[in-house]
Amino acid sequence: MRLLFQALLPLALRELRHHPWRQAVAWLAVALGVALAYSVHLINQSALSEFASAVRSANGEPDLTIRGPREGFDDALFERFVGSEWVTIASAVLEVETYARKDAEHRIALRVLGIDALRIAALAPDLLPRAAAGEARFVMLDPAVVFLNAAARKQLGVADGADISVQVGTTFQTLRVAGSVAAGGGPLLVMDLAGAQATFASLNRITRIDLRLQPGATRDALLAALPLPPGVRAVVPLDGEARVSNLSRAYRVNLTVLALVALFVGAFLVFSVVSLSVAQRTPSLALLGVLGLAARDRRVLVLLECALIGFSGSVLGAALGAWLATFALQWLAGDLGGGYFPGITPALRFAWADALVFVALGTLSAMVGGWVPARQAEQLSPAHALKGLGSMAGTVPPAWPGLVLWLTGALLALLPPIFGLPLAAYAAVAAILFGGVSLVPAVVHGLLAAWPVPVHALSLLAWRRALFQRRTASAAVAGVVASLALSVALTVMVASFRGGVSAWLDDVLPADLYARTAQTSAAAEQAWFEPALVDAVAALPGVARVQASRVRALSLDPAQPGVALVARPLGDAAKALPLLAPALPLPAGEVGVIVSEAVVALYGAAPGSTIDLPLAGGQQRVRVLAVTRDFARQFGAINIELADYRRLTGDTRLNDLALWLTPGTDGAVVQKAVRALMRDPSMIDFAATTELRQISLRIFDRSFAVTTYLQGVAVVIGLVGIAASLSAQVLARRKEFGLLAHLGLTQAQVLTIVVAEAAAWMAAGVLMGLVLGLMVSAVLVFVVNPQSFYWTMDLVLPGARLALLVTAVFAAGVTTAAVSARAAVSRSAVLSVKEDW
Repeated sequence: MRLLFQALLPLALRELRHHPWRQAVAWLAVALGVALAYSVHLINQSALSEFASAVRSANGEPDLTIRGPREGFDDALFERFVGSEWVTIASAVLEVETYARKDAEHRIALRVLGIDALRIAALAPDLLPRAAAGEARFVMLDPAVVFLNAAARKQLGVADGADISVQVGTTFQTLRVAGSVAAGGGPLLVMDLAGAQATFASLNRITRIDLRLQPGATRDALLAALPLPPGVRAVVPLDGEARVSNLSRAYRVNLTVLALVALFVGAFLVFSVVSLSVAQRTPSLALLGVLGLAARDRRVLVLLECALIGFSGSVLGAALGAWLATFALQWLAGDLGGGYFPGITPALRFAWADALVFVALGTLSAMVGGWVPARQAEQLSPAHALKGLGSMAGTVPPAWPGLVLWLTGALLALLPPIFGLPLAAYAAVAAILFGGVSLVPAVVHGLLAAWPVPVHALSLLAWRRALFQRRTASAAVAGVVASLALSVALTVMVASFRGGVSAWLDDVLPADLYARTAQTSAAAEQAWFEPALVDAVAALPGVARVQASRVRALSLDPAQPGVALVARPLGDAAKALPLLAPALPLPAGEVGVIVSEAVVALYGAAPGSTIDLPLAGGQQRVRVLAVTRDFARQFGAINIELADYRRLTGDTRLNDLALWLTPGTDGAVVQKAVRALMRDPSMIDFAATTELRQISLRIFDRSFAVTTYLQGVAVVIGLVGIAASLSAQVLARRKEFGLLAHLGLTQAQVLTIVVAEAAAWMAAGVLMGLVLGLMVSAVLVFVVNPQSFYWTMDLVLPGARLALLVTAVFAAGVTTAAVSARAAVSRSAVLSVKEDW
């Protein structure tokens, strides 16, 4: 330790000071990697904390919550808990999702809570209405008044005393704003429970009961004394927060892992820069060895330089990441384009512990990147190095370690998700990458061995040296392999995902024009139209055909987000939906459904099995006939024949319209005519097929904006790494070039040899990078994506883009070698081989 601070630290600082621009490349790579990873982490944590806080403020802090289906349950159950010896306080709540009119053409989605103002304070104080100045003392009991939170007041632009119009089915109900509530999150409206039941046609219905239990009372004891009816469950508050986290967990984890890719690739850039440094300082390191510096201390010296680069770069990266997160929280509303936290703009949630973790990760990545050059500095022979004899290595490392890593990666990719996340698949990607890098020497050997032995003198020299120094190829092109592999993998993954979404849109958007009453299946319960509208629309000029559907949300498991039930005319299911396999025959007397892949993954609803749907106050058992793709609903969709749905529920309401127009019909004219049939033109939203495709693909591109940026970072860092790696190799051979000049070779001939060697190594590097990229992309498409988002898709290889990427990397590597070699061979041959004896 004393040697470290007295001798090695000054040497490390002097090296950093004498070559600031070269070290700045590695320093900047570490800073950018840490900034990207830390900003993604901060955005995710801030958005999740804000959303969970909003959930807690709206749900309060009960010991237990009794929840039923979305349409609610009989409030007579509430009376049982009020008089129970196990319960201290009970509070009934009616939750409704609907719209409020902003102006004549626009609506704002909001959440309505009907509460008992005399009971709510003890359980959810943020929901306690605060009457505006001049209002009556007990105005909160008035069934025609509402209280808004800050988000609703801002989006609606209303003041106390003003009227607002809230959608109830096919009409708008006028209510008066009498004050505010402190609850955060998205737009929220609070009103008296009895008023909410009357307004939203939910008399004697509630959706939840919040309970504060007596000291010593337990959930099991309470439920044993007061058993719950079918479809009603008891959940603890933490279950609700876990459900909120589960909504975006896979998206957040995948983004974080992809962001850490920048650190991974940055480590290879540190490796390249430090390799250059060690190559240039080989005589100095050798002289230090002759003067008594132990081999171990040379390794420590190089690692200390890496640690200084990594630590300083990580500190800057953490600060930059916090700034980027602050900006992104305002720009992307905290969801990085994923749409999981709508309606909130969270504040930055900073924690020193998290910042220190990412600083440590950045420092560690720099030290990992510098480990191989540090070992080279440790293993060099001072006598050989002072004479410029270089490395005498000529044997190729065995191929079995890389093959074992590949086999390990293949086995890991077969494992199921861990804690609901593709952790084993991530480990498989790492094993494949490291295995590929370790196989580079064997690939170089195989390519050169298969190539006929050149007969031309210069070609023979280049071929022999490239074959002899094939071990060095790993160090020279490791950055190429890693960055190109990751770039190829991300390119193929995004292309496959986008291609899958595009093909799915072709299947599910056969009509010319689409209309819907609600943006979400939950809001569709208060925004719908009567069946008579379908006949009226079908009779409009220019409308050839109309198909209507009913969409609503169902809760199959309180621990999971709800699924969407889509009731529509199915007819020939294979034509109506993009099925993964032909539908099974429906047994006589049963009701069949077609589920999305997420329903199979989350609930085990494979074809042939049965599931129970909470409909019409009971459980309706249906048979799963087939599985379809649904990229619009991550947590599942269940498609049922409209006639079957109406027979089971008696519900004749509709939410969506698909319109086929006659040739030459102007869609705008039809939209205007349909709006004229509505009581209020703002109650329905239209979109043409082309517009829906554009919107859907725009949302997709926004969701993958960070992925595209990561791909660009990987490519840039990889190209810089090529330059640094090959420069290091060329500069280490200056005396060899001088000797060749003494033997009569011209600068042009020496340059030809170097470029030919670089071309051989680069060919191996890009070949291995391409192969590894395709292997990693297969894991991402066929394992990570289904385990994260429950979607499957076909592998799409964008040939032109991949060819351009591979060609650019190969050309950049060879060009860099030529430039570096030109600088090295331009020195005087005498100076190059001069030795101080």
